[in-house]
Amino acid sequence: MAEKKTAKKTARKPERGSGLTAEEKAAMRETLADEKAKAKGMEGEALLLQKIAAMKDPDKSMAKKLHAIVKANAPSLMPTTWYGMPAWSNKDGKNVLFFQDAAKFKARYATLGFSDRASLDEGDLWPTSYALKEMTPAAETKIAALVKKAAR
Repeated sequence: MAEKKTAKKTARKPERGSGLTAEEKAAMRETLADEKAKAKGMEGEALLLQKIAAMKDPDKSMAKKLHAIVKANAPSLMPTTWYGMPAWSNKDGKNVLFFQDAAKFKARYATLGFSDRASLDEGDLWPTSYALKEMTPAAETKIAALVKKAAR
């Protein structure tokens, strides 16, 4: 009788690197840390303020002003974090907008971003993120209008 050879199964090694940058990997780790903090009872606003406090100026002062704008113009949005960034979510806990400080991904400007849950739709094309270098009175007015519209 012929001896059967058993096929050796070779374990596939994961590809080297995940394709994510070091900053993106750090953001994923921050997300896990944020979830653990929430599980231990840390509230959304406390976590958001902690993220803002860790920023460097001018991003820190812009994030503080943005938080005040959101509280004043869209009180229905709840402070939270999203990938380690200050964010505000709707009553279902879904992210509506976020603030990405410039240092997070070594960018030259901060970003105010809106998710698809933001009611910013205008025809077939509209912006979902904005570069923010300085929080001027004109920028504050425009942001307030965007936040009101996004929260509808």
